[in-house]
Amino acid sequence: DFLPMKCDACGEIFCSEHFSYRTHSCLSASRKDVQVPVCPLCSEPVPTPRDVSPDVTVGAHIDQFCRSEKKKIYTNRCTFRNCKKKELIPVSCTVCRANFCLKHRHTSDHDCPGTAATSKRTPAIAPIFSQTAQAALQRQQRQASVPVRSVAGTTVAAIQGTMSEDEALARALALSMQEEDEASARASRGNGNASRSSIPVGGSGASSNAAGSKDKCNLS
Repeated sequence: DFLPMKCDACGEIFCSEHFSYRTHSCLSASRKDVQVPVCPLCSEPVPTPRDVSPDVTVGAHIDQFCRSEKKKIYTNRCTFRNCKKKELIPVSCTVCRANFCLKHRHTSDHDCPGTAATSKRTPAIAPIFSQTAQAALQRQQRQASVPVRSVAGTTVAAIQGTMSEDEALARALALSMQEEDEASARASRGNGNASRSSIPVGGSGASSNAAGSKDKCNLS
């Protein structure tokens, strides 16, 4: 390079590419590369002694001195037995509605009781289907008997015409009474003819009886 670059820790000369402590693995970098770690929660600097890992000091700061809001993020605990895992978002089963982790979210993974209840209710479908089939057969039988009733209804409609049911009933009663009157009238006329035919009013029979009475001997 145009200008020499001397490391202030080890005193060696390096190019611009290998000048930093990290690139030339400087053994004396701990004396010069002093950085203060910052807490990721409260954003405050954490004093760290030399030759001590920043992770140790930051962890101790979070456990004892951190003033950030200790808000629980993973609050959705898995309800599967002996599972203590928590998730950031709730994962509910679509059958039993319980909360589970991503590992036990499927019904086969957490022995979902809702699937057993569904399997128990499944045999009850068969009687429903049988009742439905019976109802369908009854409907078919009723539909088969409809033409007979329709023919009878057509005959009644042809006789009844445009009259209502009340008018047709009144008409039928009137016709029945008329037929009864005509039958009684015919019966009375028949009885009168029979009585007139049994009574002799003059004629050959009467004259023959009179003649016989005249010709009969009084002594006998």
